[in-house]
Amino acid sequence: MAGQSQELGGSHPSSAATLHKHHIVISPASMLRRLLDGRIRGARLTVRLPGGETLNFGEGDIRAELIIRERSVLRRILQDPEYELGETYMDGGWEPGQGGLRTLLRVLMSSFTEAPPHGIGRVVLPLIKLIQEGNRIKRSRTNVSHHYDLDESLFRTFLDEGMFYSCAYFEREDMSLEEAQQAKCRHIMHKLQLHPGQRVLDIGSGWGGLAMYLAEHAGVTVDGLTLSKEQLRVAEAEAERRGLSDRVKFHLRDYREHRGEYDRIVSVGMFEHVGEPNFPTFFNQVESLLAPDGIALLHTIGASNEAGPTNAWIREHIFPGGFIPSLSQISRVVERTGLMQTDIEVLRLHYAWTLAEWYRRFQNHRAEIAERMGERFCRMWEFYLAVSEGSFLWRDLVVFHIQLSRAHGAVPVTRDYLYCESQRP
Repeated sequence: MAGQSQELGGSHPSSAATLHKHHIVISPASMLRRLLDGRIRGARLTVRLPGGETLNFGEGDIRAELIIRERSVLRRILQDPEYELGETYMDGGWEPGQGGLRTLLRVLMSSFTEAPPHGIGRVVLPLIKLIQEGNRIKRSRTNVSHHYDLDESLFRTFLDEGMFYSCAYFEREDMSLEEAQQAKCRHIMHKLQLHPGQRVLDIGSGWGGLAMYLAEHAGVTVDGLTLSKEQLRVAEAEAERRGLSDRVKFHLRDYREHRGEYDRIVSVGMFEHVGEPNFPTFFNQVESLLAPDGIALLHTIGASNEAGPTNAWIREHIFPGGFIPSLSQISRVVERTGLMQTDIEVLRLHYAWTLAEWYRRFQNHRAEIAERMGERFCRMWEFYLAVSEGSFLWRDLVVFHIQLSRAHGAVPVTRDYLYCESQRP
């Protein structure tokens, strides 16, 4: 209606829209009905409001429940659902009832998709990216510390025995997490075409599991780069325990500061922190560090549709400076270097299955984590794991495996080498 605006308000959830001279005031309950009516399909969503009012949406065998504790919480969620749904859950403002958190997020995320930026958003988006993803070396260290320098014991509660904090590779759906993470390492090893004595660089070496796997199974030497002091400490101790300190070295160093020449370069779960403005720097550095006949492999979360800014709640609480690229964004930059893309694989659903197992294991230790780190932290972490799983199931997130080389002859001309008999499920 021209010349008028809508505001959230009203003293009772069932109050009707009240016409004022310049404003239309609509109750949060009415706004919720407008938002959800006809949108929830194949499931039944029950919303319980303060004061006892219950709203039902959709029909189906899947049943989810949202219990709102305070009226102000509903207003916050309606004003900015992508941010406030997580924020108000951390604050204890709502609870998932029947079906639990993962089922509730499944119903909501499968019913709504993020719209691409429009209008003024197309103008300011490049500036937002520059601010959020600048990631100079000092900021990168701070961003990594925000998440990865949480103490080792937290990650041991939900990761596999090898402490792999990245997407596993499920050759079969019934694989254990430990088996799937070992399968991921084996798959990467085959893609790198390793030979004993070769030098390997692991950019973003995490807790050190991949570097040690490659050294043990392929007879190579590995340099691992991390910006996390906690990961460095744990990785060095584990390498020493396994008798690998002479073949695996870990360095607290930004990839932009590293020098040398390597037969193979691998990066798993680190590229998401590079930021789009730094894509050229990353790939130019890979090219400069890679031997003329070398092979590199990039394992990164990616967007199967057009990429956009990182969700504000995830950026604030989990991964500051993060950016999820599309395949076209990566390819455009690679094409301007001396590297060529020799193989591209899209891993679908593997990370959803990984996150589901992380969530299950985290819940098994939730009471002890809450006692040590607090209830608010637990709510933040379980929401992060659950909404991330949903993003791979119901949104457009996948994992890209992009193999790179500087010469055609570095990589076999068929993919048979990836699936020899010992590799087959």
